Amino acid sequence: MAASRTAQPQAKDLGPTGRPLPGLPEPEPLLEHGPARIVAICNQKGGVGKTTTTINLGAALAEYGRRVLLVDFDPQGALSVGLGLQPHDIDATVYNLLMERDVTPQDVLHKTSINGMDLLPSNIDLSGAEVQLVHEVGREYVLGGVLQPMAPDYDVIMIDCQPSLGLLTINALACADGVIIPLECEYFAMRGVALLMETIDKVSRRLNPKLAIDGLLATMYDSRTLHTREVLASLVRGFGDKVFHTVISRTVRFPDATVAGEPITSFDSGSAGAGSYRELAKEVLQRWRQPGVGHGG
Repeated sequence: MAASRTAQPQAKDLGPTGRPLPGLPEPEPLLEHGPARIVAICNQKGGVGKTTTTINLGAALAEYGRRVLLVDFDPQGALSVGLGLQPHDIDATVYNLLMERDVTPQDVLHKTSINGMDLLPSNIDLSGAEVQLVHEVGREYVLGGVLQPMAPDYDVIMIDCQPSLGLLTINALACADGVIIPLECEYFAMRGVALLMETIDKVSRRLNPKLAIDGLLATMYDSRTLHTREVLASLVRGFGDKVFHTVISRTVRFPDATVAGEPITSFDSGSAGAGSYRELAKEVLQRWRQPGVGHGG
């Protein structure tokens, strides 16, 4: 009887998702870099933590020695603002890279305050690209054409998508190897997942057979409320191992870091939020190392 009890995971070994926490090793340094795994951070619902995840996961991966390129693919330019840039002060953005043949990545690329992490910024100009691309031949592949020549220089390219399933997001999915889906732990966030999954499935079948779901990330979690715990449990029941073990809890330190224009890993390195994104980085790298996944590990 005692033996059967010890075989069960103890409550303290279970994470917020209700599953035994995996022992994640420290990522080994890379002996060589590239080609990058391209990852779309995607959800058509706004305010779920896409930009926060792009910045902080990118910074955590850079801490582990990965060369990271962040692509701000939202006309609101939140990713650029979150890294200390003012969108109206940027001369050349990802829009110019998409639409003007004589613009090179070096014309647009910005070094961030994090060693090993670069940025392709965006501003409201990008909203015009969706209209202009409608009439282009191969309009779904324009972003891929821009990013592929840059892939050898990086280990990970992360695209912060806008909160819609329009042509810009389809461009991101059409060139991505994987998708990370941040989901706020609240009921309405769950409702849109089916539509997003359907879109990912269509892109995978029609435009990009290599596209895979790297994982669903529960964000804005508050263990004190029954509602968020129920939503997280429902997410795990519905998607199983596709849900990351790492859960991002709600904290005021994330908006504070955004105002400061830097990732939480440098703004408040010892905070729980910074620790969560480092754990997520380890979990992501572990998944990418699995057979048949490759890139970035």
